[in-house]
Amino acid sequence: MVRAIWNESVIAESDDTLLLEGNHYFPLEDVRSEALRPSTTTSRCPWKGTANYYSIEIDGKINRDAAWYYEDPLPAAAKIKGRVAFWKGVKVQ
Repeated sequence: MVRAIWNESVIAESDDTLLLEGNHYFPLEDVRSEALRPSTTTSRCPWKGTANYYSIEIDGKINRDAAWYYEDPLPAAAKIKGRVAFWKGVKVQ
């Protein structure tokens, strides 16, 4: 079981993560949706496409743009559609 933890709270837990470029991509249904806040931030990967971000809010504390996902990944990265990855101090173990 892989977990994503921030601010001493488990925000995602799954035995079905996909490891890509050193990041665990969690199925969206295994992420606590109440901890995610939509962000307007985007970035671009040449082979995955446009990444969208979520900020994480736990107990009134916000970790801006600490989760990302590809809403419409390019064909080479199609397997990460519907999955979320974490960074910015989120421990994945």
